[in-house]
Amino acid sequence: MKQGSTLFLKIAVLFIGIPVLALCLFGLVQLANNPVNPDYAHLLYPIVIGMYVSAIPFYMALYWAFRLLIYIDKNKAFSQISVKALKNIKNCAITISSLYVVIIPFVYLVAEKDDAPGLIIFGMVPIFASMVIAVFAAVLQRLLQEAIDIKSENDLTV
Repeated sequence: MKQGSTLFLKIAVLFIGIPVLALCLFGLVQLANNPVNPDYAHLLYPIVIGMYVSAIPFYMALYWAFRLLIYIDKNKAFSQISVKALKNIKNCAITISSLYVVIIPFVYLVAEKDDAPGLIIFGMVPIFASMVIAVFAAVLQRLLQEAIDIKSENDLTV
């Protein structure tokens, strides 16, 4: 494959990380330091900590997506390292989903105290979004592994 054919996707992966970095550097710090209602500020701290911790597997998944695009550029798309990259992306997505499942009770307490039931739905969005990514990565991982197995069988029969 021509070098740089995935340049747009690489740039997109880099631009996906910028808003999350800005949120971690400015938004979450502002929320933790100046809660809207000081009565439930103690409930916001576990939520903010969980969001900071979830940034780690998010950036790991972006790293593996970037590596996968590099493998595609180097004609190594149908290799075990690509399967490993998809497996790591899947594991990162499952980790993010698990972290937000742990955060949901705190979001429920804040929503109960502030009388904002819609907040719980906003808290569930990252869970379902990361699970969709995990399922998609798992399907791609399995398909890629089967394609590699078929290719190796065909190489042996020739």
